[in-house]
Amino acid sequence: MNIGMRSVRKLRVHWPIAAVSLRQLVEGDLEVLKADPGLASLFDTLESCPELGDFGNYRHVFESSLGFEGFTASPAANPTFGRAGERTLSPTFVLTTYLDADLSGEAIGRLLERMIEVHPWEVPVIELSDPVQVSTAAAIRPALGRAS
Repeated sequence: MNIGMRSVRKLRVHWPIAAVSLRQLVEGDLEVLKADPGLASLFDTLESCPELGDFGNYRHVFESSLGFEGFTASPAANPTFGRAGERTLSPTFVLTTYLDADLSGEAIGRLLERMIEVHPWEVPVIELSDPVQVSTAAAIRPALGRAS
């Protein structure tokens, strides 16, 4: 096996979802990723950006987790969910993907703008990490668990 390392940045997007979508995902119903309009929009954007999640033979690579995000909107805010001045908890889908660390600042800006354009929040939570190293492995043998 030939294991190398590659420099990438993590892009993490916190995406609000309906409680029913959260429940379906917890139960293992992955069809909700296509059926929920917000999540479908997120994945359409991911798939339309070839720079995101590019691992050579594998494209659109991502990881996800489920949880909640909390906030209190100020009186000047225009919240999509909840009310100004009240504590709000929102079921959340967290998507993490990767982009090449050498991608230009201008290209990264365009990617972030696309994410912000489709995000339902007035102020989306989108994280971009400093460069980190991830493994790149070219296996000589078939992947474990793969049927021959």
